[in-house]
Amino acid sequence: MAFVVLGLLASVLLWVCSYQVLCLVNSRCSAEWNCRLVTAAHGVLITCLSYKNGFIDNRWPFTDPGLPNTEYEVQIIMLCLGYFMFDFSWCVYNGTEGIVMLTHHSASIFGLAAALLLGVSGTDVIGVIFGAELTNPFLQLRWFLKETGRYHTLLAEINDFLFISLFTGVRIGVGGYFCYTEWTNERPLLLFKVGGTALYTVSWVFMLQIGRFAVRKYTRMYKEWKVKNKSYERKVSYSNGDVNNVK
Repeated sequence: MAFVVLGLLASVLLWVCSYQVLCLVNSRCSAEWNCRLVTAAHGVLITCLSYKNGFIDNRWPFTDPGLPNTEYEVQIIMLCLGYFMFDFSWCVYNGTEGIVMLTHHSASIFGLAAALLLGVSGTDVIGVIFGAELTNPFLQLRWFLKETGRYHTLLAEINDFLFISLFTGVRIGVGGYFCYTEWTNERPLLLFKVGGTALYTVSWVFMLQIGRFAVRKYTRMYKEWKVKNKSYERKVSYSNGDVNNVK
């Protein structure tokens, strides 16, 4: 238990110090800018570490839920829990997020802490972490592109498409299958089954918001394309008419 407490304290200090260093280095940037840099770094790091646990170490959440945690899984959970404790505190203090995001953070903290204290279901929790954090860097990149006036670029369009596709395919599609395997397996405690379902429900709330955004975005793009296409056809038709008159 002492190792867990010290590890968790070290994790919190790591993220807090990273944020403070960025605030000193990027003193001209806003606090949210620096916090989102920390968030993006966490998303990339945790996705890579979670990928190793599932795809390289073969701790497969669909077939191995509810098992005792490995040392590597404990380290990932401590690192991730420390971040969520930092970010939740930052969001509450600065009032930047709504009830849905705060609920997501609360459920994440609860699930990570439960896996850490009970010593089981690390595989399940890290599988959820992988699916949740996989899309996070794309979300942060979108915010940075908007802040720097580069949202209407090809990079932004590609980023939006990847974010929407990955969120739909991984967090909703694969996440739904994971919920099914979690509930149909006898090993995981009811606590983790309910917690996983709660996080999946929050993902659906996000999905509805993303869906409305995607419909508006691509409907507008389609209408703009039709207008440009009609304008181009008129120009070609007019140009051909001039050529015929010259002949």
